[in-house]
Amino acid sequence: MDKTLYDLMDWAGIEEIVYSEAANPERLLGPHVTEQGLLIQCFIPTAVSVTVKVKTGGKKYPMEQQDEAGFYAVLVPRKSLTDYTLLVTYDTGMTEELHDPYAFATLYHEAELKRFEAGIDYEIYRKMGAHPMKINGVDGVYFSVWAPCAMRVSVVGDFNLWDGRRHQMRRLGDSGVFDLFIPGLEKGLVYKYEIKNQKGEPMLKADPYGNFSELRPNTASVVWDLGGFPWNDEAWMTERAKTDSKTKPMSIYELHLGSWMRKAQELDENGAEIVGSEFCNYREIAPKLAAYVKDLGYTHIELMPVMEHPLDASWGYQVTGYYAPTSRYGTPDDFMYFMNYMHEQAIGVILDWVPAHFPRDAYGLACFDGTCVYEHKDPRQGAHPHWGTLIYNYGRPQVTNFLIANALFWAKEYHADGIRMDAVASMLYLDYGKNDGEWVANIYGGHENLEAVEFLKHLNSVFKKQAKGAVLIAEESTAWPQITGDVKEGGLGFDYKWNMGWMNDFTGYMQYDPYFRCHHYGELTFSMLYTYSENFVLVFSHDEVVHGKSSMLCKMPGDSYEVKAENLRAAYGFMYAHPGKKLLFMGQEFAQISEWNENEELPWDILQYPLHKTMQDYVKALNALYRTQPALYEKDFQPEGFEWINCTSGSDNILAFLRKTDKPEETLLFVCNFAPIAHKGYKVGVPFYGKYKEVFNSDDAAFGGSGRWGTRTKNSKQEACDERENCLVLDVPPMAMVAFSCTPMPAPEKKVVEKKTAAKPVAKKKSAAKPAAEKKAAAKPATKKPTRGTK
Repeated sequence: MDKTLYDLMDWAGIEEIVYSEAANPERLLGPHVTEQGLLIQCFIPTAVSVTVKVKTGGKKYPMEQQDEAGFYAVLVPRKSLTDYTLLVTYDTGMTEELHDPYAFATLYHEAELKRFEAGIDYEIYRKMGAHPMKINGVDGVYFSVWAPCAMRVSVVGDFNLWDGRRHQMRRLGDSGVFDLFIPGLEKGLVYKYEIKNQKGEPMLKADPYGNFSELRPNTASVVWDLGGFPWNDEAWMTERAKTDSKTKPMSIYELHLGSWMRKAQELDENGAEIVGSEFCNYREIAPKLAAYVKDLGYTHIELMPVMEHPLDASWGYQVTGYYAPTSRYGTPDDFMYFMNYMHEQAIGVILDWVPAHFPRDAYGLACFDGTCVYEHKDPRQGAHPHWGTLIYNYGRPQVTNFLIANALFWAKEYHADGIRMDAVASMLYLDYGKNDGEWVANIYGGHENLEAVEFLKHLNSVFKKQAKGAVLIAEESTAWPQITGDVKEGGLGFDYKWNMGWMNDFTGYMQYDPYFRCHHYGELTFSMLYTYSENFVLVFSHDEVVHGKSSMLCKMPGDSYEVKAENLRAAYGFMYAHPGKKLLFMGQEFAQISEWNENEELPWDILQYPLHKTMQDYVKALNALYRTQPALYEKDFQPEGFEWINCTSGSDNILAFLRKTDKPEETLLFVCNFAPIAHKGYKVGVPFYGKYKEVFNSDDAAFGGSGRWGTRTKNSKQEACDERENCLVLDVPPMAMVAFSCTPMPAPEKKVVEKKTAAKPVAKKKSAAKPAAEKKAAAKPATKKPTRGTK
């Protein structure tokens, strides 16, 4: 061995690399200019010879083996860096020419690492993860991961025999970030990170920032290039950016992609089930779903989580791949096609997102580098005892950066029109779902999670600035104030909040037998006491039709499906008339009888029966009414947009109210009857004298109703009713919602009876005294004949 070369060897460092415990392998590996020349070192296990080939001139320099494990070195006689390749011969006899990964510098700037450390690098996903790219004319993949307490991190995959010794990554200062550019790799490659913890134990982890994953049950990440899809939804995105969704109709169809439509499981030549063959591709689903949603008149769809998750039964709410659309339905490009197609059809897409917790799967985020990186170490802070999942450490900037960047990632890279945030209540309260002794109070002794509150404010304020027109919706089930309040005024900053209170109260009211509803009338009207405290979305979501809760149809009372359907039509009618945006879960639009099952396709075949087809037609008509009547959405969140007419007829189970805009002629009058009793000649107060035309009736025969009751067009009467000067006399159908358009008209002048001026009395002669009987009759007071009301 050359003595000069021998003296340049760092034998302790070489041992560290050979035993794959190097956090900074670039300190030895790769090219280094020394006083003696250009020192090039490499570590390639199973190599029997390695030669350096200088690009300029093509001169070759055989490397000397310094360690039999595969460590080689050579001293090239020059005093500057140069491009080169390695000519490798393996013990199998195979030869390969490759670029040295350690000849490429990091792509991070110090400022980026500082921003990430502070939790404000909102596009960190452009560096973290795996990114195909070209550096100095060489194609390859750039890898980067955050593992602050790891002894060593390597990229492993089929390309290097899953050998953690071969591509050990470099640690960037004290940032905890590791990176490495590996030449020759390309899109579609399967990989993981092998992380050796401080105990020297290796662990295989999927990439937290990976853009694609293997189909379950496999768990590796897959290299993907997100820059190749040809988007053409510019018109939609431009219009969205300048639109205030609060003054526009928003009718949301919530669905689960894996069970909205499904295929029969395919078998291979051995008769075994082909994994994943039951799922349809994003590209297959898009045109069918868009056509269906457009036909029914919805404005948006909401997808239950499409982020990668291991367990079908979790419905996507236990995420392991936050930056990867699930491979169950195709590739990232396929999902981009799905999003683009929806926008071409003028359908907005809201994505469910889960920043509240994550599963314990060994290949995921849990104990990522051998320590609690993303979660709290103390299980009282870091675990949900009932869900079996882990809670994010919102006080760690790099963790909140991961989550905030992820929300922006879906809005920017996949053009999502909104994010619906799951389980916000579990984030806000430290004692959520926990007993005494199972949680730790905040610094003030309270149960509010102050770090989560700051995270939500931070996220919402940044999201509004960078994702113009996209909305953030909170699923929050408590009375925490100002969920949709402005961050500058102490609010959390969400655009909308699911109205779980209304859903629970109203569903409870509708489940009573109509005979007993009069005793629960307050549950019907209570929501209007707080409706304007937040910007609410009224929801009948997936959570209401699972785990023994029954489908929406079967929640309704009645001894037949026809009676249940009457109740359900009245319920849906009231929902669409009530202030707030709307959401209905798939299958409930055609009165599905069974509960939702994620392992089965929706029972589309029941649409052959009139009860289900007419319910579908009914929801379609409700959406048409909603979209075409500005009174139903323009002032959803302003008290001026709603006015009670009658909210005291508990004994009759009847409500009457107005929905309004600034234009009186756009006013709508609603009369809702939640009893199976019709009312003929029923008086309802109206806001002004005018023409009142029935524009919707849930009892219409076209919807499965009786079709026997209805009031087409009537003029109001100048009779006082419901503390108003004018009223409408109408026939109210049983168990129905009826809507009237209101057209103001000049009120006719009331007839005034003129009083005749009394003539000047003429003096008369005194008459003779009246007979006694006449005097008696004159003295008796006149008795007014009593009047009787009309029967």
